[in-house]
Amino acid sequence: MRKHMLFIIVLCIFTSVSIAQKPDKLSSNQIYEKVQKLNFLGSALYIAAHPDDENTRLIAYLSNNVKARTAYLSLTRGDGGQNLIGPEIREQLGVIRTQELLAARGVDGGQQLFTRANDFGYSKHPDETLAIWNKDEVLSDVVWAIRKFKPDVIINRFDHRTPGRTHGHHTTSAMLSMEAFDLAGDKTAYASQLSDYDAWQPTRLFFNTSWWFYGSRKKFEEADKSKMLNFDIGVYYPLKGLSNNELASIASSQHLCQGFGRLSTRGSQEEYVEFLKGDFPEDKSNIFSGIDTSWNRVKGGKAIGNILTNIEANFNFVNPAAHLPKLMEAYGMIQNIEDEHWKAIKLVEIENIIQACAGLYIEASAASSSATPRANVQVNIEALNRSNANIKLNSITSIIDKKTTTKTLSLLANKKENFTLDVNLATNDYSAPYWLYEKGTLGMYKVEEQQLRGLPETPRPAVLKFNLEIEGEAITITKPVIYRYSKPDKGELYQPFEILPEVTAKFKDPVIIFSDNKPKEIPVTIKAGKDNLDGYVTINHPYSWQVYPKKLKLVIAQKGDEATLTFTVIPPATQSEGTLIPEVFIGDKKHTLSLNEIEYDHIPKQSVLLPSETKVVRLDIQKSGQYIGYIQGAGDAIPESLQQIGYDVTVIDPASIDAATLKDFDAIVIGIRAYNTVDELKFKQKYILDYVKNGGNVIVQYNTNRRLKVGAGELAPYKLSLSRDRVTDETATVEIIAKDHSIVNFPNKIEAKDFDGWVQERGLYFPNDWGAEFTPILSMNDKNETPKTGSLLVAKYGKGNYIYTGLSFFRELPAGVPGAYKLFSNMISVGKTQVIKQPQLKN
Repeated sequence: MRKHMLFIIVLCIFTSVSIAQKPDKLSSNQIYEKVQKLNFLGSALYIAAHPDDENTRLIAYLSNNVKARTAYLSLTRGDGGQNLIGPEIREQLGVIRTQELLAARGVDGGQQLFTRANDFGYSKHPDETLAIWNKDEVLSDVVWAIRKFKPDVIINRFDHRTPGRTHGHHTTSAMLSMEAFDLAGDKTAYASQLSDYDAWQPTRLFFNTSWWFYGSRKKFEEADKSKMLNFDIGVYYPLKGLSNNELASIASSQHLCQGFGRLSTRGSQEEYVEFLKGDFPEDKSNIFSGIDTSWNRVKGGKAIGNILTNIEANFNFVNPAAHLPKLMEAYGMIQNIEDEHWKAIKLVEIENIIQACAGLYIEASAASSSATPRANVQVNIEALNRSNANIKLNSITSIIDKKTTTKTLSLLANKKENFTLDVNLATNDYSAPYWLYEKGTLGMYKVEEQQLRGLPETPRPAVLKFNLEIEGEAITITKPVIYRYSKPDKGELYQPFEILPEVTAKFKDPVIIFSDNKPKEIPVTIKAGKDNLDGYVTINHPYSWQVYPKKLKLVIAQKGDEATLTFTVIPPATQSEGTLIPEVFIGDKKHTLSLNEIEYDHIPKQSVLLPSETKVVRLDIQKSGQYIGYIQGAGDAIPESLQQIGYDVTVIDPASIDAATLKDFDAIVIGIRAYNTVDELKFKQKYILDYVKNGGNVIVQYNTNRRLKVGAGELAPYKLSLSRDRVTDETATVEIIAKDHSIVNFPNKIEAKDFDGWVQERGLYFPNDWGAEFTPILSMNDKNETPKTGSLLVAKYGKGNYIYTGLSFFRELPAGVPGAYKLFSNMISVGKTQVIKQPQLKN
């Protein structure tokens, strides 16, 4: 069922920006621009590694000025980065960044593609990258993207010749592109792909260079540019009222979780691309020079081009519907061309233009935002012809249940037609992100179905095909079922219609820490995906752990309602790690998925299904000090993690900080990148340093050396210079160089084994220069690099202690890494002598 459905609907999804966005309602200017694009038969593919790597200026220029079909192939979804707008990390962050990329393409006019590569975090060299990624699989995905998209030109964001200069993912993206350029046209390479798409040889390959890659503007001015093309990408678009750079800035600003909101720019700006492979263009101002990008490039296209060129030259901005007869004539001719690639693309484009010219509004909205597999769903249909064109609706075909409903209906001018349609969700699949269906590896997502690979989103199975006649010619308009609703404070809203499980279960915390062997009451929240749930819940647990009761009855009457069931979990007496999995039994079916809903105003609501589980960790840990003040930075889960091991944590409003605010805390912990993101700290730093001077403990987590809110020399009480030093190998050997310092001895003895099991990295943005007052505690380094000793620095200041650390506690504590908890407890305990005794239970 899934494969059959994919082949039917994947193309219309692939050629759209995002099926979950608010529907387009095009002005005459926008229709005209789409006609211009309809008359250009050329494609460009931009390739880089991550969300935000893309040059939105060049993508916008190619899409809007050149009118080329333009796509960005991001090898990863940015899963390994940080999130400046919320708590989501890893898989859920990848979902957010995917949607932000789609939002960016919705602005700059491009399309979005991916590979199966998982962003595992910063990498210093392609060798390291390809040791974690599966090179052959990622390369096959790049070849697949080229064969599917069929670009005439490919543009690499990064230089394949400079490994080690930038992020290893960056250079790897360019290296793979260089290989794929040749392999895509080789019928012996990845031959299994050829059952779906022909081999394709792009005409030329470029590197999107700039002065940055040369080290300075002066060096770039002096460089040999004989193999470079350049063009002014600062052009102005009167039809939009925006310059290309403004458009690009708005597109780039969609990357909000990475802090990319920015001012728009205007004015002339030169862009350069360096020729690497293929046929060198004769015209160095035209990236498509020598490539036929007119309708003449396809057999039978000349006549189509004549019609559409005439429409473009004589476009009626007051009454676009006047072009419908000729557009329908061209539509019929496009259906008969032999070139299947361009036929599929141009049919979708002209269908959208015809629909817009007719003022034809068609919407299929479900009565609720989700339903379960095999359920019957009532879909509200709205059909409206806002022109004087002769339009008839003959039938509607539901792809998911293969049901066609005859509906002979004349759509009269501006007379709205409303009716309902019953659709059976004839599938056992859920509409969650497809790359998360199965567990992958550190470096790769597992996607078995070839047709899914590279798609930005999972194709929505609930799709309707509206079979119409416009001016006597048959045409089919395809619409996904969506959910439209309103909120008093936000107005009309749209979100995707989801197919979700009948029940999901979720623990409150992804990791639960037991700092002693006392039992904990662990709640499990069960959410109903349909009415009248009746079943029971059990907890699958490690052998050495105990859970009571063995099972709990579950009854939920209404879809969308939740029930919280509480189990008692008793840890073992000694240090241990394991996983708890809630199992919900409804009838003879067991459910083990959690529903994670992501809602931000700048992207459509996302429903992410992941295995429902929580890591449980029994720690052997001692503490000294109890009351922690936490100043939030860019966002992390450190406060919740510290609370789990028994600390009383108060999140402090930076605006409220004064001498009295801080004095009663045993330690003040400052969140990641706080000095980059919290403006108030420039005014409050004196109180923080006074707190240390008067006997307090301050722990400052990593910041970057750019855009610090405090002045030079104000971050710490002594000289402290931040750098870009980092250790990306989470298994890198850690040497304790200050063996006698209390921070590695009290109240917990820190040993080499405490650095086992760390995730993603050791740390980042370490200081590389500091005053003699600081004591470096640890030494570590990546392969073939010099030791880095700035990961953890401690200085006595007055009666207290100032601690700066670039260790990635913001990743390790939420991941339940025991050694990280022990070291963090020791940092809080510096300068103290009394251990808080943990009560023990008798077994």
